[in-house]
Amino acid sequence: MKKEVMKMLDKNGLSEEEYLKQYDDSKYPKPSLTADNVILSDTHEILLVKRGNHPFLGKWALPGGFANKNEPLEETAARELFEETGLEGVKEELVGVYSKPNRDPRGWVVSAAYKAFIKKADVKAGDDASAACWFKISGETLTHGDIAMTFDDLAFDHADIVRDALKGCHRTYMNQRPRKENPILRRLFIALVIVIIVDYVQYIEDRIS
Repeated sequence: MKKEVMKMLDKNGLSEEEYLKQYDDSKYPKPSLTADNVILSDTHEILLVKRGNHPFLGKWALPGGFANKNEPLEETAARELFEETGLEGVKEELVGVYSKPNRDPRGWVVSAAYKAFIKKADVKAGDDASAACWFKISGETLTHGDIAMTFDDLAFDHADIVRDALKGCHRTYMNQRPRKENPILRRLFIALVIVIIVDYVQYIEDRIS
């Protein structure tokens, strides 16, 4: 016997199917969607592209761009990364969603930012990027050859995205040098551990006897 499925009706007596047929999708304004990529290398560098178009023409920025209709944003990120730098097959994770008003002078633009740590690879600028380069990270200073700038020199709100992406990263990305091991202290520590072990073994043997 076929089981009947009861349709749920809203306060206007409409089923979901009926409601969606008459729904006006222009009722609410919609933002444009973009995706940005924070690609960090094993050489403590970040991948940036030089913008070839307005706005921020000539400024350095994260690789990224607008989503196509019905395109998942993680696919947008991967597509834009390939188009602008030639990198593909990069496994990324979400950094955050950025929706601050006026973050993009072209209008209401919301961006999903993704990050990945990869082995440094050759890159080649494409699409609307006039250059693609790896920049060394030292604190909040970025350098490539004779080019030097800070996070705040990046286009859009990419400084905020980079800062968020670097939170919790390895100390070398935050310009903190690992402490050098003191060989004398190490030997003293090992000697102390040996003394403690020997004393403990002697204590056990005395208790048994």
